[in-house]
Amino acid sequence: MLLSLLLLAALPASARQAPADDAHARAVAAGYKALTLCSAHFNAGRGRAAVEALELRGVYPEYDALVRALPARIDPQGRTVAVPFDPALPPRIAAWRPNLGCAQLPIGADAAAVAALPRFDAQAPDLDGRPWPLGERDATAVAAGDAQALERAVAAAFDPARFGEGHATTAVLVLQHGKIVAERYRDGFGPHVAQRTWSVAKSIAGTLVGVAAADGLLDPDAPAPVPEWQRPGDPRAAITTDQLLRMASGLHSDTAGNRTDALYFGGATVAEAATGWPLRAPPGSAFRYANNDIVLAIHALRAATGDDARALSRPYTDLFWPLGMTRTHAETDWQGGFVLSSQVWSTARDLARFGLLHQHDGVFAGRRLLPEGWVQDATTASGPQPDGEFGYGATWWLLQRSAGVPADAFAAFGNRGQYVVVVPSREVVIVRRGEDPAGHRFDIAGFAAQVLAALD
Repeated sequence: MLLSLLLLAALPASARQAPADDAHARAVAAGYKALTLCSAHFNAGRGRAAVEALELRGVYPEYDALVRALPARIDPQGRTVAVPFDPALPPRIAAWRPNLGCAQLPIGADAAAVAALPRFDAQAPDLDGRPWPLGERDATAVAAGDAQALERAVAAAFDPARFGEGHATTAVLVLQHGKIVAERYRDGFGPHVAQRTWSVAKSIAGTLVGVAAADGLLDPDAPAPVPEWQRPGDPRAAITTDQLLRMASGLHSDTAGNRTDALYFGGATVAEAATGWPLRAPPGSAFRYANNDIVLAIHALRAATGDDARALSRPYTDLFWPLGMTRTHAETDWQGGFVLSSQVWSTARDLARFGLLHQHDGVFAGRRLLPEGWVQDATTASGPQPDGEFGYGATWWLLQRSAGVPADAFAAFGNRGQYVVVVPSREVVIVRRGEDPAGHRFDIAGFAAQVLAALD
C-alpha cells in the first residue's frame, strides 16, 4: 500500500483531486492501463514507452487523460502490471499467464489473488520450420498483377491522410492464392508482434462455435445453454446461439456497440456482466450490435463443454494451433471466462491464417475444421440487418454493397482499425492492423478496392 500511495502522489493535482464520484472512472481507467500494458508487454514484447505512446493514446475520451496520467509498475518476474488509482484501495492489477495472456483482478483485489487465476500451461507447438501457412517457411510469393500499384496501395495505408484522416496503421498483409504478396509494418511491429484484435475476436468466437458444432457439442439453431437462463419462465432461454452470433438476441444493453467497460476494464466477470440483461425485443426480431451477445455465445460453449480445463484449452487445441496461430492469446476474466468479443491478441500473419480457413470453406492444410457450408451460412445475411454500407452475417461483416469489392467479400472488423477481409472469388485475404485514435476511422472498403484493383 505504501508503494501505491507513493505512485499515486506522482499524479497531476487535477487527477489526484478528482471528485469522489470519479473514483470508479479512475478504477476503470487504471484497469484499461494495467491490462493493455500487461498484454502489450508480455504477449507482444513491446516496451513500456512504446505502448504508452501508441496503444495508450487516443482511447475512449472520458478515460484518455486518466490513462495517460495514472502511474504504472511492471513486475517482470511476476509478470504483472499494477496501476494505483485510489489510496484507499489496492492498485488495479493485470497478470500474465502462458497461452491465456493477461487477466485483470477485480477492483479491490490485491496481488495475493494472482495465484488463483485460471491457467492453461501447455506448450504451444513449434511450427515455424514448417511450410506456410502452418509454419513460416516459403510464405511469400510475387503478386500476380501490377506489383507497383500494390506497393502504392500498401504505402498509402500508412499515410494518415489517406483512407480517412488521422489513423495509425501498424501492419498490412495481403495474401493472394494462399501466399503473402505484400507485407509491411510500422516501426516497433513485425510478423511476430501481437496486437489486440478488439472485435475481430467476435469472428474468432463464431468460428469456435462452428468447430464445436462440427464436433456435435453445440447446435447453433438450438437455444443457447446459458446456465443463468434455465430457471422456468425465463424468456431468454429461447435465444439460440445463432441469434447471439447474428446480434439478434433481442437483449437490452446500456449502449449498443463496443462499450462493455465493466467487463473489459473494470474487473467484472462474464457471468456477472453479460448474463443479467433483460429482453428489449423478441429474439430474432432486431439487430443490435452488442459485445454481450458474443460473450454469451462463448459462455454457452463453456457450459456445454462442462469441464473448465477443457474449456480453457479449446481455443488453442481446436483452432489456433491447428491453424499455426501459435502467437495468438485469447484472454479470460479472473474466473476463466473468455472475453472473446474483444480480448484476443494476435499477429497479422496469424490473422491471415484465420482468413485462409474461411477462404477455403473451413478447410485448412487439407483438414476440415468447420462444418461444410458453415462459412457460407456465417457470411449470408439472415434476419434483421444493420443500417449503413455493410451487412452482417454470423460474426462477419458483409461488403457486398462496397464499390470495387466483389459481392462475396466479408470481413472481421475491430476497434482501433483491426480488419481481416476475405474475398474467396479472388483468393485474396487482406489484413490491416492499426492503433487508430478514437474518432479516426480507416476506410477499409476503399483500401480493399485499391488492393484488389492491383491484383489479377
